[in-house]
Amino acid sequence: MSGETEAKAARPRRRTAARAAAVQALYQSEQAGISAETVIDEFVRHRLGSPPGAGGFEEGRVPDADVPLFARIVRSAALHSETLDRMIAETLAADWPLARLDPVLRAVLRAGAAELHDGTGAPAKVVINEYLDVAHGFLSGDEPGMANAVLEKLARLLRSDEFAAGA
Repeated sequence: MSGETEAKAARPRRRTAARAAAVQALYQSEQAGISAETVIDEFVRHRLGSPPGAGGFEEGRVPDADVPLFARIVRSAALHSETLDRMIAETLAADWPLARLDPVLRAVLRAGAAELHDGTGAPAKVVINEYLDVAHGFLSGDEPGMANAVLEKLARLLRSDEFAAGA
């Protein structure tokens, strides 16, 4: 491996880490019934970054997360929760209401939908691929594929200009 290739391989994926942390925070917010601002504060103080002596992913930390992106995703998901949940539910089969989904899958979909809805960050295809990676980290079986399909449908709805012919 060349020096440049090794440096790329060793470089942390800060934006991916932020997305993974956002999924964890949205899950925690739903399970504990706490506000987005409370969970953001808890994550910033206790789970993001690498204070001396703190563990990494294996100890529940997300050491390399892009904190502003993390906070933007969680805030957007909370601010637009009714709209996003309705949009997600409309992509699901009638016999699979949003409440029936695994709570981690729900958090993946909400985070991805929030980022797609925001529209100011990464291109839709990048967002979908990133959340597919995150989904594979948290879920198994058919759930990552389901996340991919739902986010693709939402992206085509929310960012149709990115999917227009020749775009």
